[in-house]
Amino acid sequence: QVQLVESGGGLVQAGGSLRLSCAASGRTGDKYAIGWFRQAPGKEREFVAAITWSGGTTTYADSVKGRFTISRDNAKNTVYLRMNSLKPEDTAVYCCSAGFRFTATSDGYDYWGQGTQVTVSS
Repeated sequence: QVQLVESGGGLVQAGGSLRLSCAASGRTGDKYAIGWFRQAPGKEREFVAAITWSGGTTTYADSVKGRFTISRDNAKNTVYLRMNSLKPEDTAVYCCSAGFRFTATSDGYDYWGQGTQVTVSS
C-alpha cells in the first residue's frame, strides 16, 4: 500500500505559478511511476503529466506542455508539479497517483491521493 497526499494548491491569478507536491508514504521502496490528473467541475478526469520512478522520462498533456514541469525527489518520497503561466481553464482538483505502469491513462495507476484544489482567476 502507498498513501499519497497532495499539497500546494490555492487561488492564483492568471499568468501566475504554483508548485504542487505529492508526498508518498507506505511502500515507497517500490519503483512507482507517478501521474498527475485533474478534474474540473462537470468534466471528466484528464491526464496532466507523468514521470517514471527514475525521473528520467516524463510526459505531458498537450494542454500543459511547455507550462508545467513534473519532477521527483525519491530521497524525500515526493513528486512535484510546477505550474507556470496558469490559465483559468487550469482550474480543477489535481490528484497524484502511483502505479507500476508509466502511462497517461488513469486505469494504469493503483493508488490515488485525495487531491488539492487549484483555482485560477481571470
